[in-house]
Amino acid sequence: MELSGYAGKILVVNLSEGRTTTLPTAAYAEKFLGGRGMAARIYWEMAPPKVKAFDPENCLIAMTGPVTGFPGIAGGSRWQICGTSPVRQPETFSYANLGERWGTRLKLAGFDGLVVQGRAEKPCYLYIDNDRAEIRDASSLWGKSSFETGDALKASLGKAVSVLTIGPAAENLVTFATLITDDGASGASGLGSVMGSKRLKAIVVGGSKKPAAAAPEKLRELARRILLLRKDTWKGWHENIPGKTKPRPCYGCPGGCFRKAYQVGGRSYKFFCQAVHVYWQAAHEYGKDGTNTALLATRLCDHYGLDTSIMQPMINWLALCYREGILKEKETGLPLSKIGSAEFIEKLTRIVSFREGFGDLLAAGTLKAAEAIGPKAVELTALEVSTPAGETRDYDPRLIPANALLYATEQRRPINQLHEMAHALWLWLKWWRKDEDAFLSYDDLVTVAVNFWGGAAAADYTTDEGKALAAKIIQDRSYAKESLILCDFLWPVIWVRFADSHAGDPTLESKLYSAITGKETDEAGLNKIGERIFNLQRAILLRQGWGGREGDRLLDFHHDEPLPPVFYNPDCLVPGKNGRVVSKKGNKVDREAFEKLKDEYYTLRGWDAAGLPTETRLKELDLADVAADLKDQNLLGK
Repeated sequence: MELSGYAGKILVVNLSEGRTTTLPTAAYAEKFLGGRGMAARIYWEMAPPKVKAFDPENCLIAMTGPVTGFPGIAGGSRWQICGTSPVRQPETFSYANLGERWGTRLKLAGFDGLVVQGRAEKPCYLYIDNDRAEIRDASSLWGKSSFETGDALKASLGKAVSVLTIGPAAENLVTFATLITDDGASGASGLGSVMGSKRLKAIVVGGSKKPAAAAPEKLRELARRILLLRKDTWKGWHENIPGKTKPRPCYGCPGGCFRKAYQVGGRSYKFFCQAVHVYWQAAHEYGKDGTNTALLATRLCDHYGLDTSIMQPMINWLALCYREGILKEKETGLPLSKIGSAEFIEKLTRIVSFREGFGDLLAAGTLKAAEAIGPKAVELTALEVSTPAGETRDYDPRLIPANALLYATEQRRPINQLHEMAHALWLWLKWWRKDEDAFLSYDDLVTVAVNFWGGAAAADYTTDEGKALAAKIIQDRSYAKESLILCDFLWPVIWVRFADSHAGDPTLESKLYSAITGKETDEAGLNKIGERIFNLQRAILLRQGWGGREGDRLLDFHHDEPLPPVFYNPDCLVPGKNGRVVSKKGNKVDREAFEKLKDEYYTLRGWDAAGLPTETRLKELDLADVAADLKDQNLLGK
């Protein structure tokens, strides 16, 4: 069956058996789109319910979407990789979202996705090109850095290929090891270490098969409109280093965001978002060469394959422990008095990646390391860590009420969801302060709330009213977005600089999907697919021991500690009722109110009070087989 917008098949590689097969994309496309949706469904069918991250039976699934491979669509070069992750307990199905060209190359090679099972007897890499796939020896590459491996494979196989690889951290099963492409796109959730557990050093893709859209002219017109709407979206958002960094959008993206790059030794490195800040503050506090040291830290994390969103709070926590006398230089082997220096970050990244001495403890993550050290060390994690996965703190639910549900019900920091209300708040704050480049007024914010979050009540950041509905809508839309796949920094088009109301268009995703696939779908229809995918993932998490309502929790500090100044909003200002400006500094998430918010959210989802999906709702979402499985395991809602 020919599918517009898709390659038509999914490659399945069993490393234990040394064989490859394929699955038909058509079996998954209509109900699950691509990306997270297809990955979750294939995982549901192929992975044992209780599989552990480093078991050979764990499935590592890389998946594109119908938008992937069509250049000229702003934010359309994304792809996902999924599997059981080791970064939190219980271990859960998780994901990473990446850009650049690797996903496009996979699709041009003739495959919409790749499923890797088993474990190779010795280090290997996959070579995929125009409908064929080979498992090749990678013994000579084992132990090399991410960049060295990518360079070696491109030198051997040609510059036209794209390489996904891992570094020493993943080889040594550091729980938060990343995977990275030769052009700098990195994936978190500890899925690099899953790849390492399979002794899979790299996946090289190349090909020349271009996907075809059902309505190419309609798609071109839509792409032009999207680009116009996204003009100067991120003006003034992110710092630049004059004479050093330059704009560098992801492959095939004409609009770009605030992504930049810089050169060192003839190689290009990314300068973008959170990864820039992994050591930024510490480096600038320590010495005169702070910028270069901060950039070195980001390069070292990518060199070894370490998640910067986990390394950043770990570094800050180590500094706190040293100041409190909990950790000393002699017992850790780290120059703790020199945090902020090049010497410190070079030593830290090396001992964590190779699990040397104290680095072996840190390789399990900040929370587990703190538990091993003692109660005071655990107490200090509350100042830096935001999730059970050990990730950095941002977009605090004590400031943004709906984000409490997003944090609590997701297996990792759901940055693609957190951004919606946080970015809108930031833009409103600029308008309230009368900043030169401000444009999103309070009236515009209310229009955004009505169009995108279910009602005007969501524009009042001081109450829980309307926030359960907003959280559900944001999640459903995000799961559709993560399956198409579209970039978080450009989608959804919630606001625009150049329009009378500055409010965006919530129908663009469904129009894009319809133009590419030929399947006419409206906004509600696309969001229902997102709801189906979210409920499928919920079923996967429940089988893995998530615990329903008990698993939907925030770390205690959100309830117990007052909200401090926020990095982008030091006065913690938010719009209240009728636009009244209120400071939420010192706010806490009230436990009783949060439980009531969960009650409302579960009702909207069609789940029971224990946070378990009901048979009725799952059948409405065309997930009857999932309902039957959960029923057999006593995990179906009453």
